Amino acid sequence: QLDKTNVLLIGAGETIELVAKHLYQNEPQNITVANRTIERARNLADEVSADVIALAQLPERLHNADIIISSTASTLPIIGKGVVEQALKQRRNKPMLFIDIAVPRDIESQVGELDAAYLYSVDDLQTIVSENMAAREQAAQQAQIIITERTKEFCMWMRSLDSVGLIRHYRNDVQTIKSELVERAVSQLSSGKDAEKVILELANKLTNRLMHAPTRAIQDAAKKGEVAQLNQLKKMLGIDQE
Repeated sequence: QLDKTNVLLIGAGETIELVAKHLYQNEPQNITVANRTIERARNLADEVSADVIALAQLPERLHNADIIISSTASTLPIIGKGVVEQALKQRRNKPMLFIDIAVPRDIESQVGELDAAYLYSVDDLQTIVSENMAAREQAAQQAQIIITERTKEFCMWMRSLDSVGLIRHYRNDVQTIKSELVERAVSQLSSGKDAEKVILELANKLTNRLMHAPTRAIQDAAKKGEVAQLNQLKKMLGIDQE
């Protein structure tokens, strides 16, 4: 689900290391590690085939990331609302998912007020971290669960945007076919051709044009023995066949 997603990890401590290894297994398009100490970031990056940048480069590189996960020991926020606003402008408001698992926060809470920025924190882990530093590994595991859930939601939403474009494109194609055939039918009627014959011809041609693509897809899948593809086509076309 992450194969078209660029992930930015901020920090190189134990929590980010666990998160990086977990995400690496899901094969994102790219992972970048940003850290104050470049050498430590490189050690982590080598394990997960990631790029490395310095924290100072965040303002100029933030727009490249779809998902940003941060966990540093900083006492002040590293990412502010203004930097994110600029990144969103560069992305033409393509959505960004921020997951802040630092205590105190690495990302200003105002970032969540931006329309195309989705900010999630793990304040529910704060008590565990504060009361018992020995429970850091448990907190990291809980953070991974939250990250997995939020990432799934985000990716599903992103995929739904793709489907909107696909539906619009298909609808436009159908409208083009309809307009072409209706224009021809009107012309035939104006020239005095029998109305019944014109309507039958219109219906037949419209049916054939609309059935052409799915028919070819079914034939190709059948020839190649692609059972899964055939089942998907049956489901898409609403065919109830034993």
